[in-house]
Amino acid sequence: MEGGALERTRTSDPQLRKLMLYPLSYERVDLRVYPTHSEVPYSLPGMPNKTVIGVDLGGTNVRAQAFFEDGTPAGERIEAPSNAQKGTEMILEALASTINRAAASADSKPEMVGLAIPGHIDDEHGMVRWAPNIGSMVDGVFQYWQDVPISKPLEARIGTRVHMGNDANLAALGEYRFGVGKNSAHCLVMITLGTGIGGGVVLAPTSVHGHTGGPLLLLGGNKGGAELGHVIVQHGGLDCNAGTYGAIEAYCQRDGIIRRALHKLRRGRKSVIYDLVEGELNLVTPKTISLACDQGDAVALEIYREVGEFLGVGLGSFINIFAPDILAIGGQISKAGEYIIGPAREEAERAAIPSLFRDCTMCQAEHVDDAGIFGGAALAWEALGFERTS
Repeated sequence: MEGGALERTRTSDPQLRKLMLYPLSYERVDLRVYPTHSEVPYSLPGMPNKTVIGVDLGGTNVRAQAFFEDGTPAGERIEAPSNAQKGTEMILEALASTINRAAASADSKPEMVGLAIPGHIDDEHGMVRWAPNIGSMVDGVFQYWQDVPISKPLEARIGTRVHMGNDANLAALGEYRFGVGKNSAHCLVMITLGTGIGGGVVLAPTSVHGHTGGPLLLLGGNKGGAELGHVIVQHGGLDCNAGTYGAIEAYCQRDGIIRRALHKLRRGRKSVIYDLVEGELNLVTPKTISLACDQGDAVALEIYREVGEFLGVGLGSFINIFAPDILAIGGQISKAGEYIIGPAREEAERAAIPSLFRDCTMCQAEHVDDAGIFGGAALAWEALGFERTS
């Protein structure tokens, strides 16, 4: 911690001191008196050797790793098949085995587990309300998770407390704490581009009016909110798996991008994409398109420009609603970098209120490949911070 921050924690004002020492707590403070979030130091004193485990449950794999409070790894990263379509018992066993292996490699006994799951997550009741890619096959039909208790059964298997959240929401929380948000942004909005489109919103106390602590992860009334990928950017437009028309997800997720590329190629457009896949169009991926962009391919650049423009319409709306100082683009497709973020930024500028756009930095997320486990770790540290101030 810098000397200036250490000096600030010596204030004699007990309310300001508590805000400074426990920035991740829900301690209630009067924001009309203490509005400067940038003065909050990074860490919770008295916890230098403690660790937590961040866990990312996906449709194919489950990954877990122990972390110190500053985001430094405190053990090996463990990865194993998630058994995501083999039923709850096998999924719980995969989770428990992976977490226990991560705990065994940790520098100290983990205090908490934070679990990132794709779907509608009710952490208060320890339930997964809906997870479309996780469940079991019954008579040849996939039955996805609905109202499945997870926290308590998992705690019984691993002997450690568990908190859980939506994977995209937690990716935003992790990016706020350990990534481009630097644990000091006033408001961070993150959108993740992959097989689907997720998102999250993290608000510091300075970005809301009233009595609160922070940072605050926006969940909504039933804890299923911040589904940024389902914001409509084209009325009556393309459909997506959610059954809606014209959402960001329809244009910017993996299959939508591939479909756009194939339409252009099948209409006879000349492109090095053909060479990269040796004429096998079923092998086209967003990464293929990025590699073609690196070679200056006009068709590939056009694909990402069009996708970026649809994305930018949505991002401009997010800027108008949340006025973020950081707008992070994550997910595997964000690895296309400025090929997609550049056009998105230009379109967002046209859609956003000028004064709000001017104060927003739009950039690629720092944690792309490991967003879930960092997000889980951030949730676990937040839960520990809350306990210390309760």
